[in-house]
Amino acid sequence: MMQSLPLPQEELALLKQAAAEAGRIALHYFKKDPDVWYKEGNSPVTEADFAVDNYLRKTLLNARPDYGWISEETADERDVVPRQRFFVVDPIDGTRSFIRGDDQWCVSIAIIENGRPVAGVLECSVRGEVLEAHCDGIAMQNNEPIRVGSQNAGEPLSIALSRSAFDNLPANLRDRVQMHPYVSSLAYRIGMVARGEIAGTFVRPNSNDWDLAAADLILSRAGGRLVDVAGAPLHYGGASSGQGALVASSGKLLEEMLSVVAA
Repeated sequence: MMQSLPLPQEELALLKQAAAEAGRIALHYFKKDPDVWYKEGNSPVTEADFAVDNYLRKTLLNARPDYGWISEETADERDVVPRQRFFVVDPIDGTRSFIRGDDQWCVSIAIIENGRPVAGVLECSVRGEVLEAHCDGIAMQNNEPIRVGSQNAGEPLSIALSRSAFDNLPANLRDRVQMHPYVSSLAYRIGMVARGEIAGTFVRPNSNDWDLAAADLILSRAGGRLVDVAGAPLHYGGASSGQGALVASSGKLLEEMLSVVAA
C-alpha cells in the first residue's frame, strides 16, 4: 500500500521550523561583510546563501527523503528522478538587500505537488515577520490572518513598478497609482501585496520557481493572484524554472494590470 503524504498543515509546520533556524543562520552573517561571489548575469551570492542552503537541504531532506530538491544555490533534481513533491528554496531572496544591510530580504521555502505549492513560508528575520500559508488554510503573518487590500473607488493605489512601467500606464490608471519604492526581494514584495500593504506589483520576465512558489501560495490564500500575461496561474517544477512577465494583485486592478502587460 502506498504511504499517504503528510497533510498540508504538517508540511507547513516542518517548513516553519526549518525557516526559523535558517533565518538565525543568515543573521550570523548580516551586516558582517560576508564573502560575495557573482554568478552568471552578475547576480550576487554570499556565504550566507550557501550556509542557509546547506542547512535547509540537510534538514528538509532528512525529514522528507523521498522529496525532490529545487534551489537557487544547488543543482536541482527535477529531471533526475520523478518525485511527487519537491522542496523549492531560495535561501536568501533579496541578496542585494542583504549585502547592503537592508531589512527587506527573506528565506523563502515551499513544497510543491503537481506544479502548485502545498505549503510556503517567508521568514523575514530582521523585520521579525513570518508569512505563511498552506493550500487548505488562510494566509498568516505572525499567526494573524492577512488579506489583500480593498480597492475603493477614488483611493490611490500603491503599486510596485519601475519608472518606465509607470510612464507606460494608461492615463486613467496612472492618475490613480502611487509608485511604491523598489523592493529587491520579489518574494517579500508579493508578500506585501498579500497583507494589503501594496495593491499590486508587476514582475519582470526571468523570475524563477524559488523566487515565487512560497509567495504565490501566500498571496492566493490571502485573496490575491499571481498570474502570467494570459491570466493563468503559474506551474512550478517544470523543465525550466524561468517565468515570463507576471502580475500580482487582486480584483479589478489585476485585470487592469494584465491589460497593461498584454499591450
